[in-house]
Amino acid sequence: MKKDKKLHFGHGKNPAVILGHFANRHGLITGATGTGKTVTVQVLAENFSKLGVPVFVTDIKGDVAGLSQAGEPKPFLDKRAKELNIADYQYQASPTIFWDIFRQSGHPVRTTIHEIGPLYLSRLLDLSDVQQGVLAVAFKFAEDESLAILDLKDLNSLLQHVGEQQKEISLKYGRVTSASIGAIQRRLLSLESQGGEFLLGEPALKLSDLMRQDLSGTGIVSILESRDLMMKPQLYATFLLWLMTELFETLPEVGDQDLPKLILFFDEAHLIFSDCPTEVLRRIEQVARLIRSKGVGIYFCTQSPGDIPETILGQLGHKIQHALRGYTPKDIKVIKAVADSFRSNPEFDTAEVISQLGVGEALVSTLDEKGAPRVVERVKIAPPRCRMGPITDQERQAIMSRSPVGSYYEQSLDRDSAHEKLQKRAIEQAKQKAEEQARLEAAEQASKKYRGRSRDSYVTKVGNDFTRKLTTKVVNSLWKTLFGKRR
Repeated sequence: MKKDKKLHFGHGKNPAVILGHFANRHGLITGATGTGKTVTVQVLAENFSKLGVPVFVTDIKGDVAGLSQAGEPKPFLDKRAKELNIADYQYQASPTIFWDIFRQSGHPVRTTIHEIGPLYLSRLLDLSDVQQGVLAVAFKFAEDESLAILDLKDLNSLLQHVGEQQKEISLKYGRVTSASIGAIQRRLLSLESQGGEFLLGEPALKLSDLMRQDLSGTGIVSILESRDLMMKPQLYATFLLWLMTELFETLPEVGDQDLPKLILFFDEAHLIFSDCPTEVLRRIEQVARLIRSKGVGIYFCTQSPGDIPETILGQLGHKIQHALRGYTPKDIKVIKAVADSFRSNPEFDTAEVISQLGVGEALVSTLDEKGAPRVVERVKIAPPRCRMGPITDQERQAIMSRSPVGSYYEQSLDRDSAHEKLQKRAIEQAKQKAEEQARLEAAEQASKKYRGRSRDSYVTKVGNDFTRKLTTKVVNSLWKTLFGKRR
């Protein structure tokens, strides 16, 4: 099979390209605010889409949504297209599906607590080993009792039940303490305050709906509305970890294909790793390292490479560096470190050029045919074919009304799961307790006349009555014998 499909996204001394069979080697797009990172994401996304690769991208500022609309002719865009010899340049939109965890500007995105599982949930909540063990006990108890854990109210009801029955459950599954349960409930309350109830539920997102093509074979671009999500980093990290893990565990091994199966763009990536629990960071690193064998490429977009942990930074093969400004000694140090991360070009000083780049320019290093980083080049990024900027609510609604998946996700499901079943059990137990109490009260009423009497006093009374009757009978008999009549 020939591996000759290329994604052209700019031009310098040489064309800036990402080879299709290496597009799953991940990438990094960095630069100061206002240097053109979002436009670069749009250009890469629409070019992947044209090659038939489905794309998933988070929209932090609302600008990425412009992918859904054809661009408007502008002189500077036409000029850039001519400078870069883009022969087929024309304004056009990409097929798009909008998603939104908070269900305001896109189709709902949900997953279930069962799908996340106790291990990853423990890492996301940053639980201690003891608390993680208690959560595992709760999940095992739910499995044995056929209690589905789908949303937060299921898990909260389950933890409450485990706490109430901790003595019996501890004997069967291991020690459970009220302190550990309380700690888990407090962490869940924090997740709920960030909007966890929106993410956790049914129907759960099908990965196949993120990996769609339209009838012409063009990859559909899935855009996650993230303007509110970026304010809730724990929820953002929860979604990211679930999505990456689900892709890794679900998709088969395919290695390097002509083109990847899916490309993920995560904007404002520093939000993912800010205050990220160590175990979560390790898991993201592990998945990022291995998920490329499943045909999935991940591209992080942030202001500085320093926002990305070094363990993950080493997994990113394609680098697009927009301008950085050196206003302080710390800034200059960062610029030098960034320059040193590139394979140097003898024709210019990389550190000096980083601060000289104009809007829409970048230093680019991608992988060559052997999978090695190319020498860094100064590149002008190709103009986008889509709109550069946000879209109107009417345009968004028009696209959502034509969505191939909207009817499935719009209505939430709330089937009988742990919360409902445990409620039914509690009602049944309360009913049985009430019936038992009624029986006890009836028995108490029936024996009321004997209350306050001991067994011995009752026997004495019965004995005295019998003796009195017998004595009366004997006296009457003797009197009749002596006097001929009863006394």
